[in-house]
Amino acid sequence: MSNTWHSPAKINLFLHINSKRDDGYHNLQSIFQLLDYCDELNFDIRQDGVINRTSGNETVPQDQDLIIKAAKALQSATGTKLGADISVIKNIPAGGGLGGGSSNAATTLIALNQLWGTQYSKQQLSKIGLELGADVPIFIAGQSAWAEGVGEVLTPMTLPKHYFLVVSINKHISTKEIFSHKSLTMTPLIGKICHFSELINPHNDCLEAAIDLEGEVLEALTHLKSAKNYLYQPRMTGTGSCVFVEFEHEKDALVALKNVPNQWSGFVAQALNTSPSP
Repeated sequence: MSNTWHSPAKINLFLHINSKRDDGYHNLQSIFQLLDYCDELNFDIRQDGVINRTSGNETVPQDQDLIIKAAKALQSATGTKLGADISVIKNIPAGGGLGGGSSNAATTLIALNQLWGTQYSKQQLSKIGLELGADVPIFIAGQSAWAEGVGEVLTPMTLPKHYFLVVSINKHISTKEIFSHKSLTMTPLIGKICHFSELINPHNDCLEAAIDLEGEVLEALTHLKSAKNYLYQPRMTGTGSCVFVEFEHEKDALVALKNVPNQWSGFVAQALNTSPSP
């Protein structure tokens, strides 16, 4: 029997890079906002231990696919003899700072932990997830959150159920290139957790580097400023290249979506405080 699970996108309401760590990662502060815009993952359990991607993600080699990596990591950690056929319907733009790959990895860990009956705790799954990517633990926790460390120290937050217009310039920006770029800025002052309405400094420290690598990011941000009735300033999520703007009412977000230039793609999504259930 096939089991369908929804794997949500995220945006960073702000992103401050505080310092570089000895392990090559960076200490950061951010607010991860989950969105009701999801990929769909289907799992069919196999008795022979084989893990196989049956469809979706065709542009990514199987051995580099975070879905397959996550399934094999859980299988290895738990020693289960079960396997899975996995298919994915991708909606979240890849390489745009929306966390699609990390979300897929987290959803795979959560789903197979249940379907295989391996009974790992969320903490154990997060430990496996962190080896796959710094953003995986936020999706395992399954709640919008204030994040610190490399993104794994999480404090759940209840945020307004606003609507977001997210625009993709349809170009991939390398996270590695961003973090080694001369234009990467730092916010050494460590902020305190606060309610979003009190957030004084909503900038993204990766923005200047992203614009230097892909000038269309700035064009897209400038375009979003022409929208009506938005809240706060348009921003970039993660290390880019997707940008977003926030609205109180869905109708205003949908009007802004209609005005997105044809060379870009976009979608409207509502904020989620907790991840969608399977």
